[in-house]
Amino acid sequence: MTPVGTAPDLADGILGGWLGRIAGNMLGKPVERGDLWTRDRIDRYLREASALPLTDYLPEPPGGDGDAWELRPEWRACVRGRIRGSCRDDDIDYAILGLDLLETRGFGFSTEQVGELWLLRLPYLQTFTAERVAYRNLASGLRPPLTATYDNPYQEWIGALIRADVFGWTCPGDPVRAARLARRDAVLSHTGNGVYGAMWAAALIAAAFTAGGVREALDRALTVIPASSRLARTVRRVTSLHDARMSWEDTLTTVGRETAGLGWIHTVPNAAVLTAGLLYGDGDFTRTIALTVRGGLDTDSNGATAGSVAGVLTGARGIPAQWTEPLRDTVRSAVFGFDGARISDLARRTLRLAESAVVTLPG
Repeated sequence: MTPVGTAPDLADGILGGWLGRIAGNMLGKPVERGDLWTRDRIDRYLREASALPLTDYLPEPPGGDGDAWELRPEWRACVRGRIRGSCRDDDIDYAILGLDLLETRGFGFSTEQVGELWLLRLPYLQTFTAERVAYRNLASGLRPPLTATYDNPYQEWIGALIRADVFGWTCPGDPVRAARLARRDAVLSHTGNGVYGAMWAAALIAAAFTAGGVREALDRALTVIPASSRLARTVRRVTSLHDARMSWEDTLTTVGRETAGLGWIHTVPNAAVLTAGLLYGDGDFTRTIALTVRGGLDTDSNGATAGSVAGVLTGARGIPAQWTEPLRDTVRSAVFGFDGARISDLARRTLRLAESAVVTLPG
């Protein structure tokens, strides 16, 4: 395992991960509907609002009419000048739930315990796609792995990937261990590339604590999933196009054609958008989350994961104030007992877990 940095560096990286995840999620939330909000539509919106290049949260819709643009209903609480703390979103709920899982069940948690915690802490109507199917299967008495496979057409969608951050934050510098934890969580609701996406994201975030840059973190993350998987092949395809100096727009157009038909919530095309945002963002927090959200598809989920990786790489001190100050150190959550929690407190609790994990790992 690569040694992690000093305690202040680790604390700043974890806080950066939390802040980055929440900010990236908020940036993408108003345009979260990939079948409508294509890259072209997002950029047309930004041009008409005089907001390109994108360096802050989305502006209010031109003319002030969000209905005409078909923004998400929550847009008024997510655009610049109106944000008063974070909006509630499942991308953040699962990070909080993962923290609670590790605090109450420890790093030896079982997949069955993940399901028990969902039933205890998470409202059914705040779950979607594969998670809602798994929740229903749990309530019907099924156990993993049947909870993931019975009557579940969403097994390879992005849901497990968005649950993976906490395993990366608590395994700094150890992508293999982070991936193992993420897999144990993911198989409750997903199979195949859906599980690989969670493993890859957890490993990517864990690697970001000690990697020399984005590309090294991406390369290390690829080692934890099967090289022949469609996810791994797609991530490598994006990196090869980046290496060939293809533009960000042309890279996404090329890979978009190659992943067409999977749908806008499938893990694989979203991983392509995320990988491109990270590579072309090149370590700059604002550019990374802006490019990722402009890439379309599941914009709030991709923005959240990109923000988490970039936030770890830069640390909280490296995130520009326009992203963090409107959050007011406050998070809204549907997870019972956590609504109104302080982001800084969630980060401190995550740090305690990360420090305990580092102590117990072999040198």
